[in-house]
Amino acid sequence: MPFSQPIQGFRNYYERSGSGTPVVLVHGNPGDHMEFSRVVPLLGDDVDVLTPDLHGYGKSDKHLENVGNAYSLTGQVDAVIALIDDLGISNAVLCGYDVGSFTVQTIAMKRPDLAHSLVIAPPTLGVGRRILEEKAVNAFLHAILYKTRLVEDLIDGKPEAVRAALRENLESWSPPGSPAVDVLLDHLTENHSKPGEFVAGAMWFRYPEGNPITFYANETKPAPEDRFSKNLTILWPDSDALFPTEWSDTLDDYYSDYDLHFMKNTGHFSPVDSPETWAEHIRKHVQAAAK
Repeated sequence: MPFSQPIQGFRNYYERSGSGTPVVLVHGNPGDHMEFSRVVPLLGDDVDVLTPDLHGYGKSDKHLENVGNAYSLTGQVDAVIALIDDLGISNAVLCGYDVGSFTVQTIAMKRPDLAHSLVIAPPTLGVGRRILEEKAVNAFLHAILYKTRLVEDLIDGKPEAVRAALRENLESWSPPGSPAVDVLLDHLTENHSKPGEFVAGAMWFRYPEGNPITFYANETKPAPEDRFSKNLTILWPDSDALFPTEWSDTLDDYYSDYDLHFMKNTGHFSPVDSPETWAEHIRKHVQAAAK
């Protein structure tokens, strides 16, 4: 199996296919590279597609001792950057949703040379303190739960509990008719049922910079010259329980060069629900990068 060189003792599993313009696809939580399994075949053989698993997810390392900041947003970003550098990739189309969206946006800000442009789904910048409203807090219950010892005491290492927790997220964040539960539930349960594996996946939320409630509660609007400047397409699901479409109203305050596209009949797991839409917009960025 292909793994990255260790960073802070952690290796990232990854899959790579095709050749040509590079595209990097970063998954969400709970998930791994399989979330893009319906997108990759639609991109064509003329695209060099890299799909890594972040620390704590999929087949990547899930250590729980001497972890440093490996599970934080900063640690995850540094590891993906190291992998991209090791593979000789630059000027790529960076794509992600959920924690993957935070990851690729941060990569583009930290290493602009690695990013030609981006295709993302929420989270986006600009939610702010709306994250503290009752409806939002209820939707983001996992971001609170995963910070507690209840994960270790009630879920981790117990396959039935792991499956129940994963099913709750998959069903609650998907619209009726979504294939996400059938596509992902068995796979994610298998990869997160051994002792320590579910905790590792929850670790992202134990660092303030990546936990959406903490991040957005402390978010401030940047000066116009400090807005995110890389060209990007934002694919916003019309049925995302975590990120309602009305939260797109502040994008102009945070991004200077973007297109917004609303995805119909799509929930939070948008690469599973709407792979054709993802592939269509990624291909547009690939064509622009190839010129």
